[in-house]
Amino acid sequence: MSQRIRIAPPPRPALQQIVQTALAEDLTYGDITSNILIEETVQAQARIIANQPLVVAGVLVAEEAFRQVDQTLQVTPHTTDGQYVSTTTPILTISGSARSLLQGERVALNFFQRLSGISTFTYKCCQAIKGYNTILVDTRKTTPGLRVLEKWAVRLGGGHNHRSSLYDGVLIKDNHLAILATQRIEITQACFQAKAHAPHGLKICVEVENLNQVDQALEGKADIILLDNMTSEQVRKAILRIKGRALTEVSGGITLGNIQAMAQAKPNFISMGALTHSAPSMDISMEIFPLPKTRPTKIQRRSNQ
Repeated sequence: MSQRIRIAPPPRPALQQIVQTALAEDLTYGDITSNILIEETVQAQARIIANQPLVVAGVLVAEEAFRQVDQTLQVTPHTTDGQYVSTTTPILTISGSARSLLQGERVALNFFQRLSGISTFTYKCCQAIKGYNTILVDTRKTTPGLRVLEKWAVRLGGGHNHRSSLYDGVLIKDNHLAILATQRIEITQACFQAKAHAPHGLKICVEVENLNQVDQALEGKADIILLDNMTSEQVRKAILRIKGRALTEVSGGITLGNIQAMAQAKPNFISMGALTHSAPSMDISMEIFPLPKTRPTKIQRRSNQ
């Protein structure tokens, strides 16, 4: 997979905090097994390897994990985040204290496997709709505390990000409408109210489930109409009804198996929660090789003759 643009890394303070929290789960009370069995002076080298084809995501995170464990470790990346690699490709080499390598192993692999799973699954979904003028976006259905990393992995796989928080955009969902209905406020009025009070520049997106609600959203001049949990045929009819008067987004029940059928209906966006909540983790492993002990060099002395 070629990288046409550089994908911005996650903010460093957020990355450091996430890694620190992950390491605390393993190392708050130390590594009793390694401390008992491995001498402090033993040096080793570790290689992190892809055991299946995947889009790499997590080099920056693993580097940060090993740095926090032991700043003396030497970390050498062989790939970059966002790179598509084949089976048995080395991703990272780490050299230094054997104890430190063992302490950082699980955390580094957990991030690699999870994030590479998201980037790889996103890549497959993007490939499925390649050629259609439709943008694939994620959702807020992320692992608590890991949103910034998981949305970064989506971008590495070729997808785009939807809202990162409730403050990023106005999205009028079914539960908003259910509450508003008790006040006899329907979609049209909700859209006008949102437009009147939203910060300048934020688009108004409203979630609809049928053609009647599509008409109400159009009357309310919604910027984006989100067609939720519709079949591909229903999506096609709705988009024909909208006729370009609003941007269209399809969401709900999107899978790798039906995403192409949805793209054929020509929505502007397809949002897919499965990118982050259901992406399978990748098979990535770490092999450790002890380094031979160095011996003092013997100095040859010449006798005076």
